[in-house]
Amino acid sequence: MSAAERRDGPRAAMIASAIALMSERGVAATSFRDVLEHSGAPRGSIYHHFPGGKAQLVEEATDRAATRIERSLTAKVDGLGVVDTVRAVVDLWREGLVATDYVAGCPVVAAGLGTEPRARARAGEAFDTFVDVVARSLVADGVGAERARSLANLVIAALEGALVVAQAQRSPAPLDAVVAELEVLLAPVVG
Repeated sequence: MSAAERRDGPRAAMIASAIALMSERGVAATSFRDVLEHSGAPRGSIYHHFPGGKAQLVEEATDRAATRIERSLTAKVDGLGVVDTVRAVVDLWREGLVATDYVAGCPVVAAGLGTEPRARARAGEAFDTFVDVVARSLVADGVGAERARSLANLVIAALEGALVVAQAQRSPAPLDAVVAELEVLLAPVVG
């Protein structure tokens, strides 16, 4: 959790902690007690800030994580193009995996696999947005809209899947293999 999130108060700190813990443990294994301990928020603040309980906290954490990823992906694609963005995303994920000893993955995946219906729905919306961002970049590179959408789905699914496999295998090799294959696939399409 960043100093800014702590400075923004207990609510922001709890959301940041929920994101971190969901990334590491999944939704089911992220409890209010763990969020309070991780965030340093006062014990009585959880229901004050999240009267809807864990479902509300998970939904808001999913939304915050998804929004950050959407913004980051958009900024990278706009600055780099799709092929270089794939490389940049994988480099960031590799750093995150190594820094957390292969524990932390994508919080949006965690929400999508969780049991909170509104958080799952937000995760689905986030993945649609991720695909849209990549598809728009492909269209800007001259790929037809239908093909761009199909390729963008492949890119997002491959990257997210590779992240999960890399966590399970405790190795960046799946990420490296997927990025190499995506580069081969995308280079002639956008070249």
